[in-house]
Amino acid sequence: MATKKSEATGKKILDAALDLFREEGFDETTMRAIAARADVATGAAYYYFPSKDAIVLAFYERSTAEMEPKIASALDGAKGFEQKLREAIRVKLDYFTPNRGVLRALLRNGADPKHPLSPFGTETKSIRDADLAWFRKVIDDGGIRVPKDLDPELPGVLWLFQMGVIFFWVIDESAAQARTTRMLELGPKIVTGLLRIAGLPLMRPVRKVALELIEIVAKP
Repeated sequence: MATKKSEATGKKILDAALDLFREEGFDETTMRAIAARADVATGAAYYYFPSKDAIVLAFYERSTAEMEPKIASALDGAKGFEQKLREAIRVKLDYFTPNRGVLRALLRNGADPKHPLSPFGTETKSIRDADLAWFRKVIDDGGIRVPKDLDPELPGVLWLFQMGVIFFWVIDESAAQARTTRMLELGPKIVTGLLRIAGLPLMRPVRKVALELIEIVAKP
């Protein structure tokens, strides 16, 4: 069982690593430099985190846990599917704003699905599953009718939409990421509109093709 002292040391190492990832980049940062920044021995840093990948995974896991109450509160205060979808993503952008530079540094590794830090990989499955559960709640509480054949796939589609927004936000160089803000205003509106017409009889052939496309994208 972790003691308060060991938890504090682990947090100090993690925070030092995030500072260096922002300043120097992920690939350029060494465990020795992280240990020095955290004012611990290099061996101690390896004791808490066997690799830089382990540090980033700990960062992801900590972020997921810390965002849970924030997302729950945001969804409770939002009305309707469109607003709930927007708020679920907005909370993540607000939370990660101080570490936007870290996400930028990790972008290259995250794009490789075989990399342990990829949001699409097996090592990050628990984090991805937590996100999917939130999108399931957005759908169930959003008051929008979803066709039965599309319903099981929709959380994954919304997760991919979220990843697209986050990717754009990380590379968005507009002032205060204003373009991302506008995207987050329009994107959920478009998704909501598409879902409202998805159940119409004339949309059945289009929905069939869309589901086939989703299967192709989702297949490992």
